[in-house]
This record gives sequence, C-alpha cells and structure tokens, in this order.
Amino acid sequence: MLKSLRSVLRFGPVELSPAGRRLRRAASVADLRLMARRRLPRGVFDYVDGAAEDELTMQRNAAAFRQVEFRPRVLRDVSEVDPSGTLLGRPLAMPLVLGPTGFTRAAGSGGEVDVARAAAAAGVVCSLSTLGTTSIEDMAAAASGRQWFQVYVWRDRGLVKEMLARAASAGYEAIMPTVDTAVLGRRERDVRHGFTLPPQLGLGTLLDGVLHPAWTWDFITSAAISFANLRTPGAPGGTSAVDLSSFMSEQVDASLSWRDVDWLREQWPGPIVLKGIQSVADAGQAADAGIEAIVLSNHGGRQLDGAPPPLELVGPVAEAVGGRTEIICDGGVRRGSDIVKAVALGATACMMARPYLYGLAVAGERGVQHVLAMFDAGVRRTLALAGCRSFAEVGPELVRWR
Repeated sequence: MLKSLRSVLRFGPVELSPAGRRLRRAASVADLRLMARRRLPRGVFDYVDGAAEDELTMQRNAAAFRQVEFRPRVLRDVSEVDPSGTLLGRPLAMPLVLGPTGFTRAAGSGGEVDVARAAAAAGVVCSLSTLGTTSIEDMAAAASGRQWFQVYVWRDRGLVKEMLARAASAGYEAIMPTVDTAVLGRRERDVRHGFTLPPQLGLGTLLDGVLHPAWTWDFITSAAISFANLRTPGAPGGTSAVDLSSFMSEQVDASLSWRDVDWLREQWPGPIVLKGIQSVADAGQAADAGIEAIVLSNHGGRQLDGAPPPLELVGPVAEAVGGRTEIICDGGVRRGSDIVKAVALGATACMMARPYLYGLAVAGERGVQHVLAMFDAGVRRTLALAGCRSFAEVGPELVRWR
C-alpha cells in the first residue's frame, strides 16, 4: 500500500512568498482582476477597473475579440514557434506595448518602475503617462528597455515643451500624443467615490483602509504619491488632494487640431505614435501626415461611451492606410490569442494596461511579470494551434468574424 501511495503522491515545491502563492492561483487576467478587487480599496480598484457612463464601450472592447474565430491549419510542423514582431523598425519579443496609466503607484507602490522592469525583461515596449507617478528620468533609469512617453497637449505649451525635452534627453524612443480627450469622459465610479490623489481622509477612507490592510501598509510606508512630471503652479504635483476631473478640465485644450501635430513634430526629433484614433478617416489623415504609428483606441472605454471597439476598426483601417503607418490595437486585450487575432486582421501590435495593473496590485513587479508570461505563453500556444510558426504566417485568412 505504501508503495502504491509513493507512486501517485507528488509534492510540489514549497512557495514561501505570499505573492508567489497568490500568483500560483492566477491562471488568467480575470483571476488577477478578482484578486486585485479584494486587495485594493474600492475607490482605487474602481479607478483602475472603471470606464465612462454605462461602461458599454469597455465591455464591447473585450467582447469584440470573442466575435473573431480562428480557421486553424494542421500538419504544419509547429515544433518551433517564434512569437516575435517588430514595431517602429525595432524588434519585440512579442507584438505588445504596455499602455500608459495615471495613478500607477496607487495600484502598487513600485508603480511605473516595477512595470518598466518587467517590460524590459519581457522584451516589450513600456510607456509612461504625463499623469504618471514616476518621473521621466526615474522611469528611464529604472530599466533599459524600449520606452515611450505619452503626452497630453495641455493649454500650457511651455510645460509640454519642457516634458518633451526631458523625454528626449532621457532617451525615450517615441512620444505618444493622446488625442481623444477634448474633454474628460464622465467616469461615474470615480464620481461616486469622489476619487482624488492622494485619497482624502474621511470615515469611508479609514474604514476602507482597515478592510485592506496590506494595501494600506504599503501606501503609508512608501513615498507620497504625486504626479511626478507636472511642474507648474496649480498642477497636482504635491501632496495635497487633487480632483483629477477639475485639473484636466483646466488644462485640456479643446482647440487641439492637426496643426498641433505639426507643432509636436517641430518639438520632437523621433517617431510620433498618435493614440486615440477611432475612425478610418482620421487614420488616413494620420498616414497622410507622416505619423509613424497610430493607436486605435477609445481610452479603454473611459472617454466616449458608444465609441467603436478598436478591433472592429483594424481591418478597415489597415486597408485604408495601405502600410503607410503602423497600427496598434488598444482595448479589450486580455489573452495572447487576442494579439494573434488583431495581427491577423491587420494590426502591427496590441496595447494593454488594465491587465498589468491588476498584476501590479496583486504582486508588484512579480505580478506584472506573471501577466506578461501568460501573454507570451498564450501567443505561442495560439500560433502553434493555429498552424503558424511565426507572425509572418499570420494573415486575414487565419480568422473570420462570426
């Protein structure tokens, strides 16, 4: 009997790290989201997880990928699969960009530094937001990987020009102007919580802190969270609580136009990646203007509720621009198979943000690494099961809309 038991019992290695034990149970981004929901205060989680108004666009972003099915080929010798790609003429370990996020250190104290290190190790692009909680210089010093700087074109053009100069000096590869924020979308979860940075103290805040002790301890024992790149009177760069909606309303320039894209070209010596394209017409205009890459994006559903899912735009935009600009699909990407679907439809790469924020909330840098490892394994597995040895063999014939 003992001999029989020994033949079937197998004991895995003991994981001493609490973060490691949590990640063992995370088989998908959806699992990490549930873990992040338990670990983060409600206001912080809803800032990360929420979207505009009825959140229909956010839901449709992800649902669009479920409407695309593969037409796999078999007997193709997929014993070796190469998931790499290229973007802006440089190699990527897989065609993925980590999108820019504000308030990143609210999800985990390591913030953008943890994200940058994980991205560099995985061989993908990482981007820093104008509203990031790590400075341009500290982000660049944290990791040697490819980095882009996302820029809001504020009314204060002097501030924008200063940040662009700092990004160039720090060695950022490209800038990513975000062009879908003529006004700030109504994010009703934030409205209900009165979300500010740092959180304003009150009975609800204190109770939430007691209910989420791990996050609270991390928060109070780390450096104060601030917008690290905004150095202008009235900007939320200090430690007093700031209402994001109010600040954005003051600084966002609703007169932004294609003339400002020309101005950015004068200020920036490298590639420009235009984020927030939501129509075939604007994609064509960006290509005509010589923009190196465009991001088909509705801001993760956080701006105009009712905007089109980016995946549905990929094919028509690819046909319209005819290779004159590279296409990044941003919104609803949750698995490696989603990347393969987007590339098959005509994208050069995908962009995602919420998944790595969930990983950051659950286990810091290690959590972001876990997310990227799942995406890498998912890309490799999908390519093999679809009968493709690399993205060079991925094309429109591989998929169809249901």
